[in-house]
Amino acid sequence: MDNFIIAVDIGTQGTKAILFDTDLNIIASAFEGSRLIRPKPGVVWQEADDILSSCVNTLKSLSKQAGEKAKKVCAIGIDSQMAGIMGVAKDGLAATYYDSWLDTRCEPQMKAMREKAGQKVTAITGGPITYTHGPKILWWKENEPQIYYNIAKFVLPHAYVVGRLASLNADSFYFDYTCIQYSGFGDNKNLCWSDELLYLFGIDKNKLPRIVSPYEVVGRLNEEFAKLTCLPSGIPIIAGGGDTASSIFGSGIFDPGTLYDCAGTASVMCSVTDKYIPDTDTETLTMMRSPIDGYWFPLAYINGGGLCLRWVRDNFTGSPNVSYSVLEKECESIPPGSEGLIFIPHFAGRVLPNNPYIRGSFAGLDWKHTRAHLFRASMEGIAYEYHYYLSVLKSLYPNCNFSKMYAAGGGAKSALFNKIKADVLGVSVLPFEMSDAALVGSAVLAGLGTGLYDDYRVPIGNSMKISSEIKPDPDNTTAYEPYTKDYLKLIDTLTPYYANTMLQ
Repeated sequence: MDNFIIAVDIGTQGTKAILFDTDLNIIASAFEGSRLIRPKPGVVWQEADDILSSCVNTLKSLSKQAGEKAKKVCAIGIDSQMAGIMGVAKDGLAATYYDSWLDTRCEPQMKAMREKAGQKVTAITGGPITYTHGPKILWWKENEPQIYYNIAKFVLPHAYVVGRLASLNADSFYFDYTCIQYSGFGDNKNLCWSDELLYLFGIDKNKLPRIVSPYEVVGRLNEEFAKLTCLPSGIPIIAGGGDTASSIFGSGIFDPGTLYDCAGTASVMCSVTDKYIPDTDTETLTMMRSPIDGYWFPLAYINGGGLCLRWVRDNFTGSPNVSYSVLEKECESIPPGSEGLIFIPHFAGRVLPNNPYIRGSFAGLDWKHTRAHLFRASMEGIAYEYHYYLSVLKSLYPNCNFSKMYAAGGGAKSALFNKIKADVLGVSVLPFEMSDAALVGSAVLAGLGTGLYDDYRVPIGNSMKISSEIKPDPDNTTAYEPYTKDYLKLIDTLTPYYANTMLQ
């Protein structure tokens, strides 16, 4: 009898769900856009019920498309955004909205944590202190004490949705270990909450849920949501993981030394290692746990890097906007370096290494520069940031030969973007045919947790195919080298200016 798996990815821009067969063929898919609430600069949240309803609606769409096959769904896996946090009450209902990873209100708490014990937090959690769980939890405690008091557990969006779908109460909620590097209070190496960090920052350990494997079965679809989604009740639901961790895992990036580019709303570059080496020196790389216990994904990312390209298109190409393909065509005659134009992609500050002052910038504008120059320079700015990330990776793992970078996500569909990254980094870029790596990862984790799979390499290997290989041009790599240095100098030069203007 055929079996089917549902995977759901709660992303920043929207929620996507896919119904797979056990060979990971796509049977049905559905998408619903997100409602990001931005009342003022630096404030970004999503309503918890919006996130839940987006999952219910996409699950219902899958069920209707699948017909009789929906009755044979044997597992559900859900992943979500990783660096934001929300609170649930004792009954499992939302006690707060989802405090997005794009929200920077916790900057004072972030600075306080860094000043008090920045390196200690990085060493224990594996992640430098940025706009993530620790500072956000402190923000709630200091700014909304009554709401903080009523929060039974702090959880990730996928855990909240799973909790609702499976009728979990607060004591049954969980925190999957792929997100522990963003927690601010978790012991990454030993998979537990750090009593030392909790005491240091005055956080009640009881407000943090149990830490679990992302493929642990944590509940089953209840009657209420079975009716709403038109799916059978009792379907096992796994804990699920963070979207980036699921994407890297789902791409088949298993071997140490492999590079990976997750070109989505956030621009993420990472590798794989079986050695826990927190970046306490530069505080650039965060040690994300792989769903495979004993492995980590050392990574860094640009907060909203992928949004920069959309911003250029939406604001500099008229109405209606031209397509990305038109812009790429216009870029063909522009040489590496965009004729002296350098772009800083940090619209809301630099996350890793943390620099809250720097802002998005174009430097070197000349009368000859066109919208195509702006577009190409935006891609190059992201690649220059990756170049710095790679230099830190090489310093931490000097014995690794970083020669290939696999790519997934919307940005990986761009031949120009892939070529720029190949040339700037001096590595071959190999984009996948399928861009939904996170959903593949969540599906395989669901299959592992429920016994549909006894191995993860085979189904992922059969599903994720390389569409091409873009090799670096040595001449272009040489041409880009001074720009990668100028890019870092520009950040250092502009930072005092932006810092002074913010203090005025």
